[in-house]
Amino acid sequence: MKATYHRYFLKFKQPSGTSRGVMTEKETYFIILQQDSKIGVGECGLLRGLSADDRPDYEQKIRWACENIPLGLNELWLQLIEYPSIQFGLEMAFMSLNSTQPFSLFPSDFTSKNQPIDINGLIWMGDAVFMRDQIDEKLANGFKCVKLKIGAIDFDKEIKLLEHIRKLFSAQQIEIRVDANGAFSPEQALEKLNILSQFNLHSIEQPIAAGNVEVMSIICQESPIAVALDEELIGVFHHYAKDFLLEIVRPQYIILKPSFIGGYKGTHEWISLAEKYNIGWWITSALESNIGLNAIAQWTYLQNSPLPQGLGTGGLYTNNFESPLEVRDGKLFYNNQKDWDIDIKNTFLK
Repeated sequence: MKATYHRYFLKFKQPSGTSRGVMTEKETYFIILQQDSKIGVGECGLLRGLSADDRPDYEQKIRWACENIPLGLNELWLQLIEYPSIQFGLEMAFMSLNSTQPFSLFPSDFTSKNQPIDINGLIWMGDAVFMRDQIDEKLANGFKCVKLKIGAIDFDKEIKLLEHIRKLFSAQQIEIRVDANGAFSPEQALEKLNILSQFNLHSIEQPIAAGNVEVMSIICQESPIAVALDEELIGVFHHYAKDFLLEIVRPQYIILKPSFIGGYKGTHEWISLAEKYNIGWWITSALESNIGLNAIAQWTYLQNSPLPQGLGTGGLYTNNFESPLEVRDGKLFYNNQKDWDIDIKNTFLK
C-alpha cells in the first residue's frame, strides 16, 4: 500500500464571518491510499484557529502517517490521538480504499433511495442587513430549522433579528438554534439567556468560552434555554476526560464535529457517553470539502438522529468538488443520478 498527501485551499464564494474573523479561504489536506489498482481518499479537515491539532508540526504528522501506513488504521489512530482531523482523514481513506467505489463509504437508503437528512440552515455572522437577508433566504428555501450565529454584532441588533423571525414564524413553524461561540462573559451569560428565552429558542451553543467548566455547569442548570457544548469538546482526547466533562457540566446537548473529535471512532465515544447521561446530540460538518462532507453525511444517516443535523456547508466554495450532494427544502440529499466529477489521481497525485 502506498500513501501520499496533498494540501488544498478551498476558496469561499464570498468572505464568511466566523467567531475567528472573516475567512476567504480554508486550508485542508487529503490523504490518498493506493493498493494495486484501487485508490482511496480521506480529508483531514483542519480548521486553523479552532482545531486542537492546529500545531506547527501538523503537516509533519500527516507525512509521518503516510510513511507508516503499514502500522494499520488502529495503531495509527492511537498514535495520533492529539490529531483528530488526521485520525478522521485516515478512517475515511481506509474506508474509501476498501469500498466498491471511493465515495461510497456507507451504502444506505440515503445513497440509494433518495432518503434525505434534515439539516439546519446556517446564518453567517455579519451586519444586521446581511444576516436578515440570509434568514429570509433560508426561510424561503424551505428550512424548518435555522442556526443563527450571535455575539458578533450589537446584542440589541441580534435581538431584533430574532424578533423578525418570530413575527413571521412561530416556534412550531421554525426552530431557531443560536450559537454564541463563547461570546458571552460568565457574569452576563444568564442575564442574556433570560432575554433570549422570550423567542422560544431550541438551544444555544457554547454561551461562554470553553474551559470554564464550573460556570458552564451552573449555566446548564439555570439557563431557561437548552445549552449545547461545542468548543468545550475540542481537545478532550481521552475517555475518562470526556466522561468527567459530561458528568460535571450536564449540558442538554453536545455538538459533534468528527473532524475535531477523532472521526467516527471519537464521535461514537462521545455519543455513548451522552446517552449514558441522557444528553442529546447532533452531528455537524466543519467547513470540509464535499469529500469530507460526504463521509460525514453517509455515516450520520445511519445514526438515526431525530434532530436536524449541521451538514449544509457544501455550497460555500468556488473550487469544491462536484458531487451528488444537494440541499433542497431544508434537507440534504444524495442524488445518485449524479456522478462525482473528480479524478483523484489527476487532482491529488500530479
